[in-house]
Amino acid sequence: MPVIIKFRDKEFKVRAGMTARDALKKIDMLPDSVLITRDAELITDDEILKEGDQIRLIAVISGG
Repeated sequence: MPVIIKFRDKEFKVRAGMTARDALKKIDMLPDSVLITRDAELITDDEILKEGDQIRLIAVISGG
């Protein structure tokens, strides 16, 4: 069972066992441009993704 990553209206599937950072690179997403959540809790980009995980990405917005 793959890991599902959701960002806005897009959904990506990656294999379990990789870090969140590696998964972001695989889907061509810059790690510094998003916050990574699993079950509505923030996780770090070195977290190992497990089978069946539902990951939601939240765009980081900055301004001045």
